[in-house]
Formats: sequence, structure tokens, C-alpha cells
Amino acid sequence: MGENSKTSIKFWAEDDRPREKLQSKGREALSNAELLAILLGSGNSEDSAVDLAKKILSSVSDNLVELSKLNLKALEKFKGIGQVKAITIVAALELGRRRRAADVLIRNKVVTSSDAFELFAAKLEDLNHEQFWIIMLDNSARLIELKQLSTGGVTGTIVDAKLVFKMALEHGAVSIIVSHNHPSGQLKPSDQDIRITKQLVAAGKTLDINVLDHIIVAGNSYYSFADEGIL
Repeated sequence: MGENSKTSIKFWAEDDRPREKLQSKGREALSNAELLAILLGSGNSEDSAVDLAKKILSSVSDNLVELSKLNLKALEKFKGIGQVKAITIVAALELGRRRRAADVLIRNKVVTSSDAFELFAAKLEDLNHEQFWIIMLDNSARLIELKQLSTGGVTGTIVDAKLVFKMALEHGAVSIIVSHNHPSGQLKPSDQDIRITKQLVAAGKTLDINVLDHIIVAGNSYYSFADEGIL
């Protein structure tokens, strides 16, 4: 069936077309649904591209972080979303995710908890299971390496302090920042999180490797042990 005036953007009034709106008013003027509609290009026999985009966003409570967690199969459940459109959405969201860390990587310095969060969030914010990562720094706070240490289930991951400092020593790190994610979206650290952090700090002092922070990533928000003064 060919596209009709309801589903095809090219038949809309010019002021209502997302592409033309972006050109004339700038990207900031577009809603999330309009930006997603540009990726879709067209809707289905019942919905315009924007209406279809609104349905997709509504399924994740208009949360772009949750949208990023949808895989190809989940996206293809929407009428009008085939494999090509699903791949386009996933690819666009992945580019956005990678951009988060770009500024920090260009500067090659991790100075604040926000810097660390941008690096970790690019790896952790969209996951539906826990992972544990480490940033290794030299004595000028320059990034040596960002590495994943372990992966686990929805409710937890195992952290081996020996592995943390073995990796830090192998890379010649003077200080480290560790992080894990909470897929539940809960920012508050658990008793286990606090216990592990204290163990790492104590072990670091013995090896003369400073544990600067422990960042908990929960979607697009984070909790910093250093900022909270509990390291």
C-alpha cells in the first residue's frame, strides 16, 4: 500500500514537517517525537510518522534512556517499524550515547565526578544488568584507561578488589575511580556498595593508589561517594 496523506510527511503543511522545521527553526525547536519521526521517515496506515514516534515514546514514558534500552525485536513490535527503521533508531541512540563521553576523552582529564559520570554513563546508563568499571588515572588526572571489570545480573555484580588493583598496577595508575550501575534506577547505595567502597579505599591506601570516587549510575543520574563525603 502506498503512503497516503495521513502517513507521509511530504503531504503535510510545510510548518508541520519535522525536516523543514529543523531547517527553518533549528534542532532545538523540535520535540523528541519530531526528531524520532525524522528517523522514521513515514508512519503506517493509521499513524503519521510523528504519531508513531509518540506511541513509541509513550511506551517508555517519554524517557529517552529507557528508549535506548529497547532492542531491535522490541522496536519491531510497533506497526510500521521494520528491521531497517529499528536499526536506524538503535544506531542514532548509540551515537548519542557515545557523544556523552567525547568531551572528556578529548580533554583526556577526569577532574570532577561529572567528568567520571560522562565516561561511565556512556557504558552503563542503558544496561538492564549490572556491570563494574574502572577509570585509571596518572598523577596529572589524565586518563590512562577505562575498563570493564565484571558483569552480573539485574540485582548485582561481583567485585574482586584484587582484580581492581592488579589492573591498576599493570597500567601504572596513581589513582582510580570505580563505578557500577543500578538498572532499577535507584540512586541510593546499598550496604554492600558502601562496604565494597570502604574495602577498596583501604586496599588502595596500602598500595598507594588513591580511590578518588565510586560512581553509581542510575539512568541519566548518578551518585558520587566523594561528593557525598562518605569515601
